[in-house]
Amino acid sequence: MTRSLPAVLLAVLGLSLAAACSDKEAVAVKPAPVLLTEEALGHYCNMGLLEHDGPKAQIHLKGMEHPVWFTQVRDAIAYTRLPEETHEPVAIYVNDMGRAQSWEQPGTDNWLDIDQAWLVIGSRRSGGMGAPEAIPFGAREQADAFALEHGGQVVRIGEVADSYVLSPVDIGPQNAQHDGSMK
Repeated sequence: MTRSLPAVLLAVLGLSLAAACSDKEAVAVKPAPVLLTEEALGHYCNMGLLEHDGPKAQIHLKGMEHPVWFTQVRDAIAYTRLPEETHEPVAIYVNDMGRAQSWEQPGTDNWLDIDQAWLVIGSRRSGGMGAPEAIPFGAREQADAFALEHGGQVVRIGEVADSYVLSPVDIGPQNAQHDGSMK
């Protein structure tokens, strides 16, 4: 059985396109969030995440099996904007503070895709490392209520200015105030 050269070329082209589509689909699938455990260490501070108050973040990077953990959501956002961080993020999850038990116990399994989060920035609450925080909520109403009580503004991830996450901060006593409640 003989095939013409154009028929063979079309068959090879069809297989190549199918393989390319499969590769793109595989990349498009986000990994699921990982349960926060005692072994999780902050990327920048190398400290146990469970030792710190406030929301946490995990970034899944292309080609890496385990997520990179962050003691503060602000630090995770900064990571994605630093030119020296060259690994491609494929998923970023943050604690949904609307489902958190408290500020001290933000949760181990209440993860929310950062693209779906409502973030409160500029509030009077500090993150786990004492710096200003981007506090995530799954519901706009919860974010609004938090901002009403603690100050700040409600934004989406694309509205967070580089200066908010990349500027140096003074970590003094005024930034370490915690009243022990989410409210």
